[in-house]
Amino acid sequence: MILSKENVGQIKVAGAKLPPENVFELPEKILQFGTGILLRGLIDDFVDKANRLGIFNGRVVIIKSTSTGGTDAFATQNGLFTQLIKGVDNGIKVDEIIVNSSVSRVLSASSEWEEILQVAASKDLKIIISNTTEVGITLLADDKVNAAPPISFPGKLLAVLLKRYETFGGSEDSGFVIVPTELVVDNGIKLKEIVKQLAINNNLSADFINWIDSANDFCNSLVDRIVPGKPSATDKKLAEELLGYTDDLMIMSECYRLWAIETQREKTKEILSFSLADEEGVVIVPDINKFRELKLRLLNGTHTFSCALAVVGGFTTVKEAMANETFEKFITGIANMEMAPAILNENITLADAQSFIGKVLDRFRNPFIEHLWISISMQYTSKMKMRNLPILTKYYSKNTVAPTYMATGFAAYILFMKSSLVDGKYVGSLNNVQYAITDDYAATLNKHWEAKEIPAVVDSILKDVTLWEIDLSLLTGFTDEVSKQLESLISNGFTGTVNALQQF
Repeated sequence: MILSKENVGQIKVAGAKLPPENVFELPEKILQFGTGILLRGLIDDFVDKANRLGIFNGRVVIIKSTSTGGTDAFATQNGLFTQLIKGVDNGIKVDEIIVNSSVSRVLSASSEWEEILQVAASKDLKIIISNTTEVGITLLADDKVNAAPPISFPGKLLAVLLKRYETFGGSEDSGFVIVPTELVVDNGIKLKEIVKQLAINNNLSADFINWIDSANDFCNSLVDRIVPGKPSATDKKLAEELLGYTDDLMIMSECYRLWAIETQREKTKEILSFSLADEEGVVIVPDINKFRELKLRLLNGTHTFSCALAVVGGFTTVKEAMANETFEKFITGIANMEMAPAILNENITLADAQSFIGKVLDRFRNPFIEHLWISISMQYTSKMKMRNLPILTKYYSKNTVAPTYMATGFAAYILFMKSSLVDGKYVGSLNNVQYAITDDYAATLNKHWEAKEIPAVVDSILKDVTLWEIDLSLLTGFTDEVSKQLESLISNGFTGTVNALQQF
């Protein structure tokens, strides 16, 4: 049996959340650019949850913009897909099965463009959402709004807005709430600037451009949820045997979820009413920088500071490392003792940081997700610079002694980047296991290791402004502390080094 509208009534599994009876009659309120797993596993999950509670009462039309693949699975399954939510929440394992019914249909931009424009003209449509990767929010200066379809995502969005404007005569209440979710800082602001520039390039009227400004709310947003994609073949088979149907669109996600949306307009909050179904997961506020800072520093930054140390410890996956008492002491210590106090400001309280750290540790412990440390190490140097140097300098703005945990994480990074050139590729070796180093600065770090003596290696790397843009050796005591911890990792290994750190 295939998952479909006709067959959903035959599903008899205790605990599985099935579509509400009236869902297939609900109006289409959202136009979504992208069929990707993050949108389905996060945004469409919020919409589905709200529909079950009778709050939003609207469905999603998805635009498929890429030329690869088709829309057959969505058509065959009437937009239905299974979402397996697996993870740890407040120390408790979560294992949910949801048949998501938020999607009404999927339209191909390449073959169904006119139909997409008809959706844009619908009085029911209120919201536009996108996730087209970071490359999607870029200006293609010569993109034509009258093409069928325009090439770029901003070009397609401009065409949708123009159709809307023409259909409703430029009325102020006909505008959209537009929420891009691409991982770009100020994504809403940047998307709006590009769309307006394209309107100018296409010689569209000043009245239309003013309508884009006044009638539409382009909201910056931040999304956070691990959605690995399709479950493994084994998990998929087990799920299908349990449920009694096959599903080519099945996805898995962790239970943690966050969609922070930035707006100053009360009307926007009313339109995004699905947020009321999960006010912890969907946060609508005037400024989302607090959430970006928490995520970048305490989630991404903690990953980066602990990645190499985990490899030194012989761990392959995040969940494997978190099962080790010594590693958990390190990651808990660095997050609570050094990183959280460093990022506190007028918007981020200690309670905010500690609450977020608790969720981060739950996510790291997720027994259902195979998160490889070697994957996290890709472009390690750039991640260390972007994620962790700001928090290191913030720490020093409040302290006069070197941060022991951060220094240990940095020392492990330096050891991880020690390499040999093998067949034109830089290869590291720890615990008698070789690994490829995927880093644009691998050659530079390899050169620094020619210094041989540990203090000289560390001093050379920390002083290299081509890596960091600043001279890290100027941070009081940092060079000595990194050298000390690097020597300890080489002599005493992972366990000996971490156990010697001050615990809280």
